[in-house]
Amino acid sequence: MDFNHGAAFRFLVFKQVVNHGMSAEFLDEIRRLAKQFFDLPMEEKSKYSREEDEIEGYGNDMILSNQQILDWTDRLYLTVYPKESHRFKYWPTNPERFRAVLHEYTANVKLLSEKILKAMAISLDLNEDSFIKQYGEEVKLDARFNFYPRCRNPDLVLGVKPHADGSAITILLQDEEVEGLQFLNGNEWFNAPIVPGALLINVGDQAEITSNGIFKSPVHRVLTNSERERISLAVFYLPDWEKEIEPLEKLIDETRPRLYKTVKNFVGLYFQYYQQGQRPMEAARI
Repeated sequence: MDFNHGAAFRFLVFKQVVNHGMSAEFLDEIRRLAKQFFDLPMEEKSKYSREEDEIEGYGNDMILSNQQILDWTDRLYLTVYPKESHRFKYWPTNPERFRAVLHEYTANVKLLSEKILKAMAISLDLNEDSFIKQYGEEVKLDARFNFYPRCRNPDLVLGVKPHADGSAITILLQDEEVEGLQFLNGNEWFNAPIVPGALLINVGDQAEITSNGIFKSPVHRVLTNSERERISLAVFYLPDWEKEIEPLEKLIDETRPRLYKTVKNFVGLYFQYYQQGQRPMEAARI
């Protein structure tokens, strides 16, 4: 799908985007560098370990509850935009090209994110900058590299438990060979297919709020695999945490009343709910 056609984003759940300006060879290099990092000895990876009460760094998710179900995954979580927010103590220098390639990928993803948000606005007959202005000037991009090891009991353990994203939008680079991502539609789970050279675009909770529920933030999960490991990279486009996010006025009328409260620092709320297996959107709904 070409992201330049705004109408294609109406009622978007997730879309596979091609013609995004990045070559298949470049995307393969990102996957290769990610795999090289996760293949490093634990002693080397531990140099970038997440500290207590921090989200950035290498390791597993934060433990916020004794009842929390852990995901079957290793991850490396980094804030990649703006540059002033970089905490290089968490950025690997091994592999050697990791930082340079991530910088280039971030620049491309930021431009792509803005084009997608403009296309989404146009599809709703809004000014193309409506979503971007709502999210503020201090937007943030966070990257999460995911490594899903082989699992002896894939029917018992999930790579990532069911959730919806707390972002405005998420751009996902999937594994080039191994499926595992699933989206919930009704009561059924459906596989997200691998499309060569494509990036998967997923609406997050904050776009659902801003669109007054026209764009839906889908619940999704990641399966484990008994035979093959899997790599992916998700980049989250996150509104300025100090900005108040609310439904756009032009999307509220008598036939479609306001569905969501005004929220601030939604990501902080999101992580508390997510680790307990709950949806933060419940706190945002009127």
